[in-house]
Amino acid sequence: MTDPWVALEPGADPAERVRVLRRAHETFTTAGTVPRPVRSVVAESWRRSARAGVGPDGAARVELTDGDLGAYRAEHPLARVMPLFRELMGTFAADGEHLLAVCDADGRLLWVEGHPATRRRADRMNFVPGARWSETAVGTNAPGTAVAVDRPVQVFAAEHFIRRVQPWTCAAAPVHDPRTGRVLGAVDITGGDRLAHPHSLGFVQAVARAAESQLALLDPPVPADEAPALTALGRDEAELRLDGRRIRFGRRHSELLVLLSRHPEGLTGDELLCALYEDESVTPVTLRAELVRLRRLLGPGLLASRPYRLTAPVESDATVVERRLEAGSVAAAAGAYTGPLLPGSQAPAVVRLRRRLADGLRAALIGCQDPDLLADWAHAPWGEDDVEVWRALAAVRPTAVVRSRLAALEAELAVPVG
Repeated sequence: MTDPWVALEPGADPAERVRVLRRAHETFTTAGTVPRPVRSVVAESWRRSARAGVGPDGAARVELTDGDLGAYRAEHPLARVMPLFRELMGTFAADGEHLLAVCDADGRLLWVEGHPATRRRADRMNFVPGARWSETAVGTNAPGTAVAVDRPVQVFAAEHFIRRVQPWTCAAAPVHDPRTGRVLGAVDITGGDRLAHPHSLGFVQAVARAAESQLALLDPPVPADEAPALTALGRDEAELRLDGRRIRFGRRHSELLVLLSRHPEGLTGDELLCALYEDESVTPVTLRAELVRLRRLLGPGLLASRPYRLTAPVESDATVVERRLEAGSVAAAAGAYTGPLLPGSQAPAVVRLRRRLADGLRAALIGCQDPDLLADWAHAPWGEDDVEVWRALAAVRPTAVVRSRLAALEAELAVPVG
């Protein structure tokens, strides 16, 4: 291959390539080794799929349906460029008997549109809106692999990890937030062997770039009166979006903002001392100095005193997770959870909030028994040693990889008698 991201070079025999790939897939799923004819991007994806406990005879699961799906799509950033996707790809998909698909950053399909007969065939493998097509759920596939590696990628026939997907060929490219660079999801074209051509990969890549340009035009500067938003999950230094600015704070100021955002009624100096410091020798003077520095960083008007409070509502990402949990939207809550709340903080109140949020989400995941959501938690840095989640995952997806990891964790936790 001259381009490792293209599945089939012009002039190659698709039927022969399919035979080679099927033999290679069988070798990998039985012996765990990847033969040389497999592209490196596919070989690495197969290994990730196997580590995630995906079986070759598995199937995608639908996570969002009806009202939940509609609400989630409506608030997703890619909803704003769906008209562009349809304009650029709709006719191509319909005329070529292909499908246009768009997924979020977790590989969850949001839209699947195109030729009616092709859609009916795709329905039989749950290639439908609301289904999870991440690598951790169904193994190697173009939209899931594109968001996993943050590259445009083409997947041909038996390069797919799950056998029921191997009659298909797909090409996908990630779409990024033009302001932050964050992956928002991917746009995908799915169909038959005719898509196994460099042009299909270049096509979806060009569509993704057009979408990013359109998002940049649709995303004007943040209005001065927009409610501030606080990001504090999975990071020790919180970030506040305020008046079009993004301000990063040190550890103590991050803790103060998290606590004040949760108490719009305000907190007294004594309450903040108890919430922030285990050491009772810390004086009110130390706290006041921190608050003075915080007020200087925020600018005039946002931090008031007597009691200490924020003068405008500040929504944090932790609050978003809590609200979705309270509404029973476990998948949406798990998608918004990017890690423990200020994981390095030892402030007593922050520790309590961190544990309460993580324990609430863990309990919801274990209770819903969704293997894909459990696998995402178990394979995340904060869940890799979570024996209760691994036990729940082993109950619903008892693959050799999952059972082996669970046995190792239980052995580590075993206490010798006497």
